[in-house]
Amino acid sequence: MFFVILAHQKFVMRKIQMVDLQTQYQFIKPKVDAGIQEVLSTAQFINGPAVKDFQAKLEAYLGLKHVIPCANGTDALQIAMMGLGLKPGDEVITADFTFAATVEVIALLGLTPVLVDVLPDTFNIDPDAIEKAITPKTKAIVPVHLFGQAADMNRIMDIATAHNLYVIEDNAQGIGSTFTDKQGNRVKTGGIGHVGSTSFFPSKNLGCYGDGGAIFTNDDDLAHALRGVVNHGMYKRYHHDVVGVNSRLDSLQAVVLNEKLKLLDFYNERRKWAAIRYTQLLHGHAKIETPVTSGDCDSHVYHQYTLKIVGADRDALVQHLQQNDIPCGVYYPIPLHLQKAYADSRYLEKDFVVTNQLVDQVISLPMHSELDEEQIQFICTTIRSFLD
Repeated sequence: MFFVILAHQKFVMRKIQMVDLQTQYQFIKPKVDAGIQEVLSTAQFINGPAVKDFQAKLEAYLGLKHVIPCANGTDALQIAMMGLGLKPGDEVITADFTFAATVEVIALLGLTPVLVDVLPDTFNIDPDAIEKAITPKTKAIVPVHLFGQAADMNRIMDIATAHNLYVIEDNAQGIGSTFTDKQGNRVKTGGIGHVGSTSFFPSKNLGCYGDGGAIFTNDDDLAHALRGVVNHGMYKRYHHDVVGVNSRLDSLQAVVLNEKLKLLDFYNERRKWAAIRYTQLLHGHAKIETPVTSGDCDSHVYHQYTLKIVGADRDALVQHLQQNDIPCGVYYPIPLHLQKAYADSRYLEKDFVVTNQLVDQVISLPMHSELDEEQIQFICTTIRSFLD
């Protein structure tokens, strides 16, 4: 009788979510719960064994000498700049089309943010725009591996070397992506520049269940400086050698990250599969430009799957998707150079042609490792039917 009832029930598609953290948690629940219980039992909440274990495992995964965990991705960027000894008035070049945290820390430290345009296909910082923006006061470049795709690090490192500049990689959206350098070496993003940073915000490809972040480097002296900065400037308790901050990854978050790190490549492959299916179902529509991947398929881990809507009302599409219970996002609706906090009379609209177009065109679709074929087909059918 039970099977007869099931046979007559209408199959209901799983609710579509922008990021499905609940389903992801169920898969790793036993190990996460056991690890959290161990931390609670031992009460080693700060810098406990789980943190040290995660640090070592992430170093091995990234192929780097030093990973310095911290409290969040914004802190990671700030600490990286503090560790490099950047001083107020120094100019730091970064992309106009990104989340505000990248420029926020530059301003917080009294440095001078210099925003430049991005490329129309990858949405990453434009190396030509970087070169044009360099002045005698320029000290660093912050490329953002936006939406999970590696920026053009060959060009960026060449520019930095030519002008004696630091490169600070904002890898908050790109952890796990691989870049192939001019020598054919395959390097994980975050470990190409002088220092890299990332965020473990829950929705990231490698996310914890709260806030978390990390700084990466192969430079021993810089790593030493960074370890002092994250811990109130202390190398020896109550001896404050440098000005620092209080920014630590707690043991509970490290437990979660240890379990998720084991699955990071699997998560990223699942995201790539979802991206391929989206592109197969949406490519060729006159009003849709699907994402472009530079380099090989490992250079993009699809933190976001972002379309450009051309010749149609993007905002009307957003509303239509929401009415059909399909979440979506516009990352980012206002360029940084037009944000009140970062407005500067030096900026000219002619220098931000691509960014100004993207803010009206981009739309990011649900993207996570738990998406299934039925959900993707429903999303794509809904989009095409609206734009047809």
